[in-house]
Amino acid sequence: MKLADTVLAVNNDLPIRTDSPVHSGKVRSVYWLSNADSARLIEQHNYPLAADAPLAIMVISDRISAFECIWHGDDEMHGVPGKGAALNAISNHWFGLFREQGLADSHIVDIPHPLVWIVQKARPVMIEAIGRRYITGSMWRAYAAGERNFCGIDLEDNLQRDQLLSDLLITPSTKGILKGIPGVPEVDDVNITRTDIEANYRQFNFNRRDDIATYEQLLSDGFALIERELRQHDQLFVDTKFEFGYVTNREGHEQLIYMDEVGTPDSSRIWDGSNYRNGKVVENSKEVFRQLLLEHFPDPDILLNKQRMPERLALAEDNPLPRAMMEKVSETYLQLAEKITGQPLHLSDNPRAEIIDVLSSKYALIDTDV
Repeated sequence: MKLADTVLAVNNDLPIRTDSPVHSGKVRSVYWLSNADSARLIEQHNYPLAADAPLAIMVISDRISAFECIWHGDDEMHGVPGKGAALNAISNHWFGLFREQGLADSHIVDIPHPLVWIVQKARPVMIEAIGRRYITGSMWRAYAAGERNFCGIDLEDNLQRDQLLSDLLITPSTKGILKGIPGVPEVDDVNITRTDIEANYRQFNFNRRDDIATYEQLLSDGFALIERELRQHDQLFVDTKFEFGYVTNREGHEQLIYMDEVGTPDSSRIWDGSNYRNGKVVENSKEVFRQLLLEHFPDPDILLNKQRMPERLALAEDNPLPRAMMEKVSETYLQLAEKITGQPLHLSDNPRAEIIDVLSSKYALIDTDV
């Protein structure tokens, strides 16, 4: 078996029965089920949802993106072996602990395969909810350039790079392009303040102004839980992105839930504790891959300068990365997933065939006419 055969690179062409276009992002693809199939699954599998709740199949790939590009490796390795399964396993673990400890539910209602979730359709809050415990990355670069106010929060002088902050900082940004909000540019991923959200809470998709405090509490509690758990493995939870949305429960009431993924090396920075105490930052997240890219190419400005985006896209398209680089990232993801979950992750010999088989035999969702 070739290692490349274990990679699921294309995830938007599976013969899953759907009457809507497949929505495909950088990593995940979403297949919205028909009303009839959604209702059938809810009844057959006794999902704790309203009988008419819309469902989707969400399939994660092993593709890897960085610097707004999708990258591939030598030997037809069009993704990172085990990456998708690692991300799903880590998210499943955290979402399960959130539910057990009474924080909130997630959008996941079933896990048919390590690369597949069945999810309830959620109405997303249009905020990338970012929590930070250390000053690093883009925040450090802005701080070093003289900025002291971030998302309406004032920072003290004399902070050092990669320093632990006194409190968790919540630094939200926009999710998608939002129009007509005073003082908020109409571009994706722009920093906003709590005042911006309070004054325009409906445009950010909150039901009530009070739900702003709820999302902040869920973020803080979720961050603290992951931070405590990672500390047991001598890992530091540096910063992360949470996403939230509303779903309708069995009683017909809307509730705020966690969605997307959480606490993964794709959505978070995670540092090795022992090395940090000795004055060295060792990443256990996708930052490993970003640093490898910056070291690999002779002109890293192409990766950092948004004015050179056409060159960057061509760089990613035309330059297969060394197999060793893809294997290094695979090792980082798999080892972290096994630490967090306490379970080994096994790579599938043929993930596409496995997904089709389970969705056919147990869920009757494969379109046999395709």
